[in-house]
Amino acid sequence: MQAAESVALVTGGASGLGAGVVRTLVNEGGRAVILDLPSSAGEALAAELGDAAAFVPVDVTDADDVEQAVAVAARVHGRVDVLVSCAGISSGQRVVSRDGAPNSLEHFRRHIEVNLIGLFDVARHAVSAMTANEPNADGERGLIVNIASIAGYEGQVGQSAYGSSKAGVIGLTLPMARDLAVWGIRVMAIAPGTMDTPMLATLNEEFIAKLVEDNVFPRRLGAPADVGALVIHFMENAFLNGEIVRLDAGLRLTGN
Repeated sequence: MQAAESVALVTGGASGLGAGVVRTLVNEGGRAVILDLPSSAGEALAAELGDAAAFVPVDVTDADDVEQAVAVAARVHGRVDVLVSCAGISSGQRVVSRDGAPNSLEHFRRHIEVNLIGLFDVARHAVSAMTANEPNADGERGLIVNIASIAGYEGQVGQSAYGSSKAGVIGLTLPMARDLAVWGIRVMAIAPGTMDTPMLATLNEEFIAKLVEDNVFPRRLGAPADVGALVIHFMENAFLNGEIVRLDAGLRLTGN
């Protein structure tokens, strides 16, 4: 699958990693539909990128909203070749507070609803649209790329909710790829390390510096363009399927 002329839906596409993917796809000659909250900068980003991009507002936790938004997005360019699911939330909370009281169940539930259930809901509707595509020479009709996190493997203190939601994305990858093989639809996931995105604002500067210091190489924050470049590679390399790729400069999180 070539990026040029392909049509990608990108959830969380108005900012952070999602916006990086959108820009990369458009720069490579593809077309993108930005799926993000009505309050996001999606409309402004689409206007900046011109006819190759469009914005469709959606809340991934609202099932009716998701179904309608994916249907509208599929009509924008007449097809769906790729879904990149970047929409997500991350906030820290220990299982119990310092006085021993249990913390919010809603905090845990919200991470699962946005990062895992919302991701799956968008995927099932996008895949339904992909099944109508004519297969290419490899028999391929589409590609799903889900954004996980290295926290799904090595969650830090306060990341029980976030780590669990991203572990679910990791665990979804191979079964979904097996489910969709009959349609010629591949499924990949990216597990980013410490990335330069708005979500990083939830961490303090000292903690961020420590994480970057623990990178093997390079010792810098990952960039949204790094994710975009990997998505392009996934598109072009049809032999990649059912795998999670760590994009983390060799970082391994510890429990400290």
